[in-house]
Amino acid sequence: MSPMGDNVAVSNINLEKLLSMKGGKGEGSYANNSQAQALHARSMLHLLEEALDGVRISSPEAPFVVVDLGCSCGSNTIYIVDVIIKHMVKRYESSGYEPPEFSAFFSDLPSNDFNTLFQLLPPLENNGGSSMEECLASNGHRSYFAAGVPGSFYRRLFPARSVDFFHSAFSLHWLSQMPEAVLDRRSAAYNKGRVFIHGASESTAAAYKRQFQADLAEFLRARSIEMKKGGSMFLVCLGRTPVDPTDQGGAGLLFGTHFQDAWDDLVQEGLISAEKRDNFNIPVYAPSLQDFKEVVEADGSFTINKLEVFKGGSPLVVSRPDDASEVGRALANSCRSVSGVLVDAHIGDNLSEELFLRVASRATSHAKDLLEQLQFFHIVASLLLLKAKSCGGVKSNPEKT
Repeated sequence: MSPMGDNVAVSNINLEKLLSMKGGKGEGSYANNSQAQALHARSMLHLLEEALDGVRISSPEAPFVVVDLGCSCGSNTIYIVDVIIKHMVKRYESSGYEPPEFSAFFSDLPSNDFNTLFQLLPPLENNGGSSMEECLASNGHRSYFAAGVPGSFYRRLFPARSVDFFHSAFSLHWLSQMPEAVLDRRSAAYNKGRVFIHGASESTAAAYKRQFQADLAEFLRARSIEMKKGGSMFLVCLGRTPVDPTDQGGAGLLFGTHFQDAWDDLVQEGLISAEKRDNFNIPVYAPSLQDFKEVVEADGSFTINKLEVFKGGSPLVVSRPDDASEVGRALANSCRSVSGVLVDAHIGDNLSEELFLRVASRATSHAKDLLEQLQFFHIVASLLLLKAKSCGGVKSNPEKT
């Protein structure tokens, strides 16, 4: 196949069938490039525990159900579920109840590498009638029943009134699909010459924002049906502090600078056409606090317990900050771990390798600036179920194209 040959037209396919973090355990895998997410999640544990304190304690005769939406394939999700369950055990015991059994559902798109995730799960503790406290104290074992749930969290995934606590971190900024206007050459929102919203036109940014808010509305509608009365939800996604949506903050530096320039390199070197580049867009939108709040208030099913912008820090985790090449590789691997599957599908494995080599090279030349300037901000939302919606409040599994 020639360099100009057609691979999968990523922009025009169903993202739900393709999008995933880079699977396996290789150098560019999500499992080996999610240390920053782990550090950011740990820095927010006090906020997570505050959200858990808002969950209504119910009869211990029924299992307590925890769901991690957008779990991906690394160990971070397992760590967070452990934190959630241990905190709830303490709450039950302090309320004078024997802790119930716990069920944890790990949910992501069908393309997620569930095999790698399940290999990381510790074995189930065979407690033989032991107390939950003893079970939790048993090192190397888990104290909950686990299952995977494949599917988009922008639609129903669970039976009505079945979930006590929803958790989702670093996932809701991924759109369910690219806005059609962004891919239409006749549209003012056509993102010509760019692969991300950062620095794009106002029309392009408005199309991204509409898609994000429509997706978030579907997400909230589905959860309001699935959540038990008295349930709670803790959500974290990439956010931004500027009002202007074309300034995507940390996400903009990650995908809108060296990653963008690497695509331009491939075009200038004749390895891909300009049209091939223009047909690729990163389906990510980092919302402002107001973008997020508008949707929650319009939905009306949840009380906002907490909604704030949280400074997460850099996505680059390096052992030798003075080693520019290590910084360059870290940026390339960070980009690849979250976008590599889409890039591979769009231009093929060989050109994908060329692209990320150029990302690493360009980032190496700007290592000092990257370490100083690349900072992620997150929207953190703790929501309590105010009023439940009927099962008729959600569309029946619409396929998004």
